[in-house]
Amino acid sequence: MNYYENNQSVRAQVEHHVRMSNRRTLEISGVKEVDSFDNEEFLLQTVMGFLIVRGENLQMKNLDLEEGNVSIKGKIYELSYLEEHQHGEKAKGLFSKLFK
Repeated sequence: MNYYENNQSVRAQVEHHVRMSNRRTLEISGVKEVDSFDNEEFLLQTVMGFLIVRGENLQMKNLDLEEGNVSIKGKIYELSYLEEHQHGEKAKGLFSKLFK
């Protein structure tokens, strides 16, 4: 692999795209990890920070972490990004909901 191919490969890995269709289907690239999910909320670690997807009847339609792609279907209400220091607070909130 030459320098140009390697540089293109790295650039492709760090791109982050969000595509929503009719508030029913969400396609996200640049996903590093799925931290947690249920039918109302997904917490995704992306190359641009943590992304929360909130909605109703959410389901993971496709997951390919090797390529960094996730597809979610359901009724989508909200997309929001968290700063790194907010992630810890959010995770505590998720765990407290699980263990009530």
